Amino acid sequence: MHVLGIETSCDETAAAVVHAAPDGTARILANIVASQLDVHAPYGGVVPELAARAHVETLGPIIETALAEAGLAPGGLDAVAATAGPGLIGGVLVGLTAGKAFALARGLPFLGINHLEGHALSVRLIEPVAFPYLLLLVSGGHCQLLIVDGPGRYERLGTTMDDAAGEAFDKGAKLLGLPYPGGPAIERTARAGRAGAIALPRPLLGRPGADFSFSGLKTALRLALDAPEGAPAPRTADLAAGLQAAIADCLVDRTRNAMAMMRESRAAPAPALVVAGGVAANTLIRERLAGAASEAGFAFVAPPVALCTDNAAMIAWAGIERLRAGLAHDPDIAARPRWPLDDRAAPREITAGAKGARA
Repeated sequence: MHVLGIETSCDETAAAVVHAAPDGTARILANIVASQLDVHAPYGGVVPELAARAHVETLGPIIETALAEAGLAPGGLDAVAATAGPGLIGGVLVGLTAGKAFALARGLPFLGINHLEGHALSVRLIEPVAFPYLLLLVSGGHCQLLIVDGPGRYERLGTTMDDAAGEAFDKGAKLLGLPYPGGPAIERTARAGRAGAIALPRPLLGRPGADFSFSGLKTALRLALDAPEGAPAPRTADLAAGLQAAIADCLVDRTRNAMAMMRESRAAPAPALVVAGGVAANTLIRERLAGAASEAGFAFVAPPVALCTDNAAMIAWAGIERLRAGLAHDPDIAARPRWPLDDRAAPREITAGAKGARA
């Protein structure tokens, strides 16, 4: 089958065509991503209204380009999949409405896809990782550890109690005067720094469970910038290296706990640790997680960097996985700004710090 995927949940306008063969293999025939970095860079972060307007202007031509690159006319498609959430609701509505209209006009099945499920299943687009596997999903808006038992079947082991790892990178970069997006800027700058030069905390390190917390780390970075009077100001490269190392330490520590939790709850002879999401593109974090997985007897698998950041190929693939699993598609699905993969998981109780609206 040939499936058109559409992704507009944040600041990337994307369309892709994925071909699935009867033997279970797949090929990405086209994967077009239009970045909005120039639109949002002056503001140091994504402006939802500007993102939605850019999606409206760009999505039609992007879909046409994807079909042309795939060598397909609209009549050559078998289904359409579009992100239905979670994400910035204005952007989600643009892609979801376009996908529904396209499917309705061509008489095709339409699948509204959870953006997080796109990340969760993307690794199987590249290689046949067997269920169940452990997933570390790390991006600008999400940071969680889940057991993936199959399409639509997830068990959350841990989540962030405040900010996501990607948000810590972005806001840390802003504090340091580095450009947006913060993750790549921190990684580049950290290469010239010494991670041990600045003492930064590792929230929740060594504690039981698999939850995360990064808000205190950002506060510590801000305080480190305020050098005492007469003291030399810390080097930006050292601060960047210290922040990156602290985030990596926290991710590895929490993931080690999650691997032990999975060993206790699943009989998987050859378990795998999969890392996905934009932060998974960070080289240091990949290396540290690969080492932790090897120590625990887990295979380590990460999608190519192009499939870690937001893209539409993963949305098309999630649609294919759901069709193969016989899961119903709902042409009337509504856009959702929040949509947990494991809707049975209770909100985490925060045992320290302020319990604000975000908590």
